[in-house]
Parts: sequence; structure tokens; C-alpha cells
Amino acid sequence: MSDTQGFHINAPLLESIAMAKRVGTTVYLKMESSQPAGSFKIRGIGHLVRKLAGSSSNGVVCASGGNAGLATAYAARKLNIPATIVVPSSSPKLVVEKLRDQGAVVKVVGKVWDDANAEALRLAESESLVFVPPFDHPLLWEGHASIVHELKASLPCRPGAVVLSVGGGGLFCGVMKGLDEVGWGDVPVICMETVGADCLNAAIKAGELVTLPDITSAAMADGSRLLSSKWVCLEPPCSVCEWWSYVGVFGSEAKCLGAKTACRSAFEYSKRSNVISELVTDRQALQAVELFLDEERVLVELACGAALAAVYSGVIQRLQDEGRLPKPLGLLVVIVCGGSSVSLAELQHLRTVCK
Repeated sequence: MSDTQGFHINAPLLESIAMAKRVGTTVYLKMESSQPAGSFKIRGIGHLVRKLAGSSSNGVVCASGGNAGLATAYAARKLNIPATIVVPSSSPKLVVEKLRDQGAVVKVVGKVWDDANAEALRLAESESLVFVPPFDHPLLWEGHASIVHELKASLPCRPGAVVLSVGGGGLFCGVMKGLDEVGWGDVPVICMETVGADCLNAAIKAGELVTLPDITSAAMADGSRLLSSKWVCLEPPCSVCEWWSYVGVFGSEAKCLGAKTACRSAFEYSKRSNVISELVTDRQALQAVELFLDEERVLVELACGAALAAVYSGVIQRLQDEGRLPKPLGLLVVIVCGGSSVSLAELQHLRTVCK
């Protein structure tokens, strides 16, 4: 059993009749959008903070303008330890406000993520703080693996396939680890990315880790109001991972959910025969977000829409027609990873950008 209790909730597992009608099989939604910090990240980051920091720690520090920072702040508040989140001046005001609402000290340093990260690393060393990465750490994957343990305890039978979105690969690594732990290691896992933020798919095609020349998907902008063509990094890169965010025209920048390079463990997991990597366009991801809002009454970020598009854009049916997924499929599990920066106003901006 996964020993990762502490900060996340056992997210609702909901059957979707509307999605089932589209794919012709039972569909369950693992609603990580309902997590306290707004996304699945609280599972891994909460686990890491509990293991490495604890209640006697000097505190934690994270260079993040997005979901990683929010999860870090939430975990620190629950442990009653200080949290310092370093963000560049280009970070969205909404995110900064949410971080402060969680009790974090927000330090605005520099114009881009590099400046913020340098300050976070300095603070970690000079003040003996625990540095929190966004997705490339074994403790994060242990935390994310709890998703699968919950599925094992709740589903009536083993799934026919699991669908998830991939950014840097942290969720993917955690799910693969969890599947191995519960004896479901051969269950097909469909990794969904958007064109232009497809670092894992590119690595699979190249047969080695590659670094994308740029992130050109609006899905990684996470609802921002796009103006210019300048990309600014707002999340910390680990040894092989870089997260980037697109600067928007109305002064709002996105939190980043995209990586220019996938983490090595994600690439190694992708070599398994049961892993399928698929791409959808920003428009398809946006359509999935809109349909999901209409049918399930839940608004999620565009990056989450990549996973939903596996159903709404016919990817599952195509994979079955190609013989890469079985017919009948059995239970299909879609991990609704969530996110915390989406709003109706940002959704409207995405409609303008993607359409």
C-alpha cells in the first residue's frame, strides 16, 4: 500500500456516461482537479515536503509561478513551516495572490525564471531550506503513485487503459510506478501531449532525450492572454527538465505546464510496449475543455484538455482501429490532472488564441 497520506485527498472517481457514449466503453474520471491545491501536484510535492522537510524544518523554497508553487505553499501551511515561493516579475497576479493566501512568502525576483531560480537556490543554501522541484524527483513519483493505489481500491476491475497528460513526465512516472506496485504493469498507458509541447513524443521518435527548440503550444500557456512571441521560464528545471511559460499580451502570463525536455525516467518508462504516445492540437485540447465543461460541469486547464481529447477527438477509437488498443477495451480511466489558473475569462482568451 502506498504510504503517502498527509496533504492530498482521495480524489473522486466518477463514471462518465457522456464519455462512455463516445468511446463505447465504461469511462472513469479520476478528478485530480478537486485536490486542495488545484492539481495532482499536491500528491508528489506534499509527499516530498513531508519526507524532506517535516514539522521541524526551517522551511521550503520553490521557484515557481504555477501549480508546483501552489502545492508547495499548501503543504508548508499544513506542516506549519515557512514557505518561500520565488517568482519572476512576469508572474500572473492571480497566482501570486493564491500563493499569499496559502501563507507563503512570495519574493519577486528578476524578469524571468532564471533570476527567480538563482535566488531560490541561494536561499536554500544560505537558510537551509528544502528546495522543491516540480516533477523530476523519485519522492514526487512516489506521491503521484498514490493515484493508482486509489484506483486499485475503487475500480470494480483492472482498467483496460489509463489516459493522462504529459508535461515534464512527473505524473507519468508516478502512474507507471503505481501500476507496477499494484500488479497492473501491463495496462496500456496513453500519454497525451499537444503539438508544440511534445517533448516526450519527440524523444520517443528520436530514440533519445531531446530538447525542443521552443514551446509553441498554447496548452502550456494555461489560459494566459497571449500577446507576444516571447517565452519566459517560470518553473524550475531539474537536471534535464525545463518549464516555460508564454508571456501574454494583456500583461498576464501563464503558469507553465510544459517542458522542453522530458525527465529521463519518463523517457525510460516510454520504452515499454504498453506505453502509447499521442499528440493533439491546441484546438482539439480546447474543444475537449469546452465539452468537458458542458458535459461534466468542471472547468480545467488546457493542458488537462490534452488527456480529455483522447476521448473527445477520437484518439481511443483510432488506436482500437489500428489494433494498438483491444476491442472491447474494458474500463477506461482518464486522469483529470486539473490546474489552478483557469477561469472563464482565460477560457475566452484561449478561444481567441486557438481558433
